[in-house]
Amino acid sequence: MKNPLETILAYHQRTKHHFQRYATGPDGLDWASQPNPFRTFEGCKQLELPLLIEQPHPLYTDLYEPKAISAQPLTLKNIAELLELSFSISAWKQYENTRWALRCNPSSGNLHPTEAYVISEGCEGIADGVHHYVSRDHILEQRCQFDSKKHLLPAESFLIGLSSIHWREAWKYGERAFRYCQHDVGHGIAAVRYAAALLGWQAQVLSSSSDEEISAILGIDREADFGPAEREHADVMLLITARNSVTANDTPDLEQIVHIAKSGQWFGKANVLSVLHANDWPVIEEAAVACTKPETETQPWFAPSLPTPVSSSCEKSAIAIIKQRRSAQSFDGKTGMAANVFYRMLDLTLPRQNTVPWDTIDWAPRIHLVLFVHRVEGLAPGLYLFLRNDSIEAFLRSHLSSEFEWVKPEGCPEHLVLFRLVAADAQNAAQALSCRQDIASDGAFSLGMLAEYEASLAHGSWIYRQLFWEAGILGQVLYLESEAAGLRGTGIGCYFDDGVHDVLGIKGHAIQSMYHFTVGTALADERLQTLPAYDHIKRN
Repeated sequence: MKNPLETILAYHQRTKHHFQRYATGPDGLDWASQPNPFRTFEGCKQLELPLLIEQPHPLYTDLYEPKAISAQPLTLKNIAELLELSFSISAWKQYENTRWALRCNPSSGNLHPTEAYVISEGCEGIADGVHHYVSRDHILEQRCQFDSKKHLLPAESFLIGLSSIHWREAWKYGERAFRYCQHDVGHGIAAVRYAAALLGWQAQVLSSSSDEEISAILGIDREADFGPAEREHADVMLLITARNSVTANDTPDLEQIVHIAKSGQWFGKANVLSVLHANDWPVIEEAAVACTKPETETQPWFAPSLPTPVSSSCEKSAIAIIKQRRSAQSFDGKTGMAANVFYRMLDLTLPRQNTVPWDTIDWAPRIHLVLFVHRVEGLAPGLYLFLRNDSIEAFLRSHLSSEFEWVKPEGCPEHLVLFRLVAADAQNAAQALSCRQDIASDGAFSLGMLAEYEASLAHGSWIYRQLFWEAGILGQVLYLESEAAGLRGTGIGCYFDDGVHDVLGIKGHAIQSMYHFTVGTALADERLQTLPAYDHIKRN
């Protein structure tokens, strides 16, 4: 029997796409079993949340200025705003008779496996307990009522728990779906952090928490409440604090919250998302079990002091940028981008002290960027490498092709560790490596995310999930920065893993690909209608 590390290493190898074949998945899409995109719990009390009235301030650029936004009070209205700007529907799209929702948090294939929960205490208008968020109607369903007079949470704070329904992705993507669910958790973490920053709040991943604790608090381990419904898998717990700063004393005692949750009064039965499952892809459950996270002691990593990020000319509000985020479907194949915009995007992928969204996690960067530059002003087209943690440079120099140039581009800010590896037209390579998709070659640039794989997993198989979370956080940074620059981005989950490694001359498994992304000028599809997010809801 394989141990957890062997299982997850085997899963990653098994679910790679290759030039000769793709990872195992459905032969076609069974539309009759398409999962319901909205999880609900029948029999819960429902709390209608107030809808946000868009404001011109704060500006998007204010989100990156520590303490530039005053902390708002912990109220029902402000919690509703955080949820609306992180997990709600941002718009509906319609083509002929088909209608689908877009959301503020990106998702692979727009399938949205991530579910969000609020654990509240002492907030007027919200009962103490566990609540499930339903984005379709912008409501909270009360899953559990706490019966305790103990103070469970730090002052002016609440918890957000995230879980995944793997079936939502597996229906379309088969065995590779576990990867995509973890990308989406990263997107969700970053979406929460940006929304919290807009309120002047803090958000922190509780890195020491175990999956067992999270499952018990969210109630997703309650067999009787799910019955035939698709299960949810615990992902992450975040502490949201309605202050501009937090201290070590602000960490909640999850063990105590587990005890209170187990003795609380629970409500509701989960809905079934698909009546028929043609194939549940057992390897996904094997990977999930292998990645189960125990309670851990963490040694927080502190980001270095870096120069102020490259400035932005964006004058839009934070709300506008967050709500207009979309995944591009195609690019014009000719429009480029300014060098300062390109450098700012790279700059904001670097963790900084007290700067979103990287202050949400407490581990050092494990992912670096290999860039296919097509049309960036002042940069020769070619293959580039950007290091998010320069301590890895010597290691990568020894593990990548000996024929690379390793030249820092002229005009690149000093603190950005960017190297040109090869000066050449990289469009065909980018297109071929991203499953032959033109979107990777038609933008201004595309990139692949390379993880410090073996060294990271040596600390625990569950870190496999965190590598994808980090990739998802990077994706959300690039999504929002693209919108702020008048461009558009899109994540690419389909790529030929080992083909990327071959181009770089990588041997062995020390470095592995996690995610691709591309940025450019999007072509509009005039056939699609865009409809308001909540035109079906009338509230004050």
